[in-house]
Amino acid sequence: MTTPDEDMLITGAGTAIRGVAGPAGLLRPAVPEASADPTASLTGRGLRYKDRATKLALCAGRDALADAGLLLDPGLAVPGESVGVVVSSNYGNLDTVCDTVSAIAAHDYTATSPMALPGTASNVTASWVAITYGLRGVNLTLCNGATSGLDAVSWAGVIVRAGRVRHMLVIGVEPANPVVAELVGPTFDGAAALVLESAETARERGATAMARLGRHARRETHARAVGDVLGGLPAGVPGDRVDLWCRPETAPGDRVESAEEQDLTALLGPASGALGVVQCVTGAAWLSERAGGTVLATTQGVDAAAATVLTGAGAAR
Repeated sequence: MTTPDEDMLITGAGTAIRGVAGPAGLLRPAVPEASADPTASLTGRGLRYKDRATKLALCAGRDALADAGLLLDPGLAVPGESVGVVVSSNYGNLDTVCDTVSAIAAHDYTATSPMALPGTASNVTASWVAITYGLRGVNLTLCNGATSGLDAVSWAGVIVRAGRVRHMLVIGVEPANPVVAELVGPTFDGAAALVLESAETARERGATAMARLGRHARRETHARAVGDVLGGLPAGVPGDRVDLWCRPETAPGDRVESAEEQDLTALLGPASGALGVVQCVTGAAWLSERAGGTVLATTQGVDAAAATVLTGAGAAR
């Protein structure tokens, strides 16, 4: 039984980003022009009716589940009801919604496709991920601006601690398409995913952890969010030291003292609701390579900022 203060571990991660070879590839420069579309690996019926965000999420989610040892051939290694999914995306199915509204405005509802219409639901990406991989636990979508990705990771931990599921798949995804480009400009095109579960569950099934999820804060300013999470670092980890800082999309008014910085927006483009998840996957990969340390991920919007700490899987509480 998971306790309210049980450690949450990241036990798997995956990416679907052109030019990025898995989570570790986020630590190195991407070369998108020289790489194949990650969705080319998808096979099966019905793909023509799925939007790009859903396809990207299916790829990243599949790889994260497999990396965590939860997805085998031909299916899940654990009961479907024990696995939930939360997707963070601000523009996920915007193209489907706009195309449908335009068709109805120009003609009438008969101009819409009965196959495409379900794709206008705000939770369509999370739903297709669950249907495809047999995840019958909690299923939801967050789309609350720049902090959405880190908020989704935090809510996944809350859901596991509450005993609703034993494993949570967290996906951050944003698509680049003409509709998104016209409304918000050039954006990141890709997805990142991670699997979160309690330390007890990981021990029971012999899973190897990449990182430990620390404190999360969503506050009105970047400085307050950072101050709150760094003030609650595990015992033995200095509160004034950050080994890696994953910077927010917009430059914060304050700086974080860190040994190393990672600006994923500069590397990949504006990632909006996907950024926080991409940061956590990057942080988990960084910690895995170094077998320890402290990673701070921060995001900042017009009305709020969020911060999340990751530490090495073997870090003391």
